[in-house]
Amino acid sequence: MFLTEQDLLELVQFRHELHRHPEISSEERETAQRVVSFLAPLKPDRIVTALGRTGVAVVFDSGQPGPTLLFRCELDALPIAETSDIAHRSLVPGKGHMCGHDGHMTVLSGLARGLSRQRPARGRVVLLFQPAEETGAGALAVLEDPAFEHIRPDLSFSLHNIPGMELGYVALTEGPVNCASRGMRIRLSGRTAHASTPRSGRSPMAAVAALMPALAALTSDGTMGPDFAMVTVTHAALGEPTFGVAPGSAEVWATLRTLTDDSMERLRAQAEALAERIAAAEGLELAIDYDDIFPHCENSPEAVAYLSQALAGEGVPFDRGDLPMLGSEDFGRFRTVAPAAMFFLGAGPACPALHSPDYDFPDDLIEVGARIFMRVVRDMLG
Repeated sequence: MFLTEQDLLELVQFRHELHRHPEISSEERETAQRVVSFLAPLKPDRIVTALGRTGVAVVFDSGQPGPTLLFRCELDALPIAETSDIAHRSLVPGKGHMCGHDGHMTVLSGLARGLSRQRPARGRVVLLFQPAEETGAGALAVLEDPAFEHIRPDLSFSLHNIPGMELGYVALTEGPVNCASRGMRIRLSGRTAHASTPRSGRSPMAAVAALMPALAALTSDGTMGPDFAMVTVTHAALGEPTFGVAPGSAEVWATLRTLTDDSMERLRAQAEALAERIAAAEGLELAIDYDDIFPHCENSPEAVAYLSQALAGEGVPFDRGDLPMLGSEDFGRFRTVAPAAMFFLGAGPACPALHSPDYDFPDDLIEVGARIFMRVVRDMLG
């Protein structure tokens, strides 16, 4: 093990500091500065800041020819109020690290400590602290930043903790591991009327009532395969909160989810055709837009082979677990640049679910995650 007891003590303290000061997507300026302040004393060969707006890349370069390996974690927290009474609970009202990104940052910080003491024998390692994963905007912003070309990897790796799975156990497989998803916002426009004469207007009430179950009915039978599809209505609003006006506008929000990007295009077309048909039947104007767009996350065989070798070498138990996962991850965008793979690290059966108000990343995973990534580095770069 390359981390000392003192290292682990300081890493846990750093994780708790990050946990106390969460920042949500695209607002992670102080978090980024905390990362830079913690890692700068290790004297990396380069630190890139403001990457994709608030991201940070820390580079350890051997100075010798060889591949570039990128290890990615996330900076952002969630707009969720923490309910636990732990000593390091969030100090920011309404915000918390309820997905474990504080722990993922600490894992990469542990890897940085090892690399600072012994650079790779060839090539270089890039530690990417990516902004805005939770909204799906961060990976794209990083990839589109001109500065990314200077750290462009030959392979990319990441991890995510998974409550409910045995502590320290790993799920890993080739192919799709996270679903594609996107938020669909449907706006219906008619004409308001006095509540005593609703027929003089065009209310979207009937359209909303028809649209919500019809969208949900696009969900497949639940079997995780090429034709898997899920539509979850997440929000609806009709008119204004008043008794005197029959509504003239409405919004319906839904999350579309499929196993692959190709399947997403089919589901999107189905959902749009459905909305168009219902809006036309009610004489309503229709507008559709999308947000929180996540491509599916797919593990390349090459990157999985390196992770499997590292896991076996470190004696970490692993299998394919329950993959692929229903949840989405914008790490999937990195496969457009180079072979990429993510593994999933068990947070324990008793750990509250991700995005729960009482969730907290298990500190025991810091050493495990850092050790796995370091083994990848040593196996590939020496």
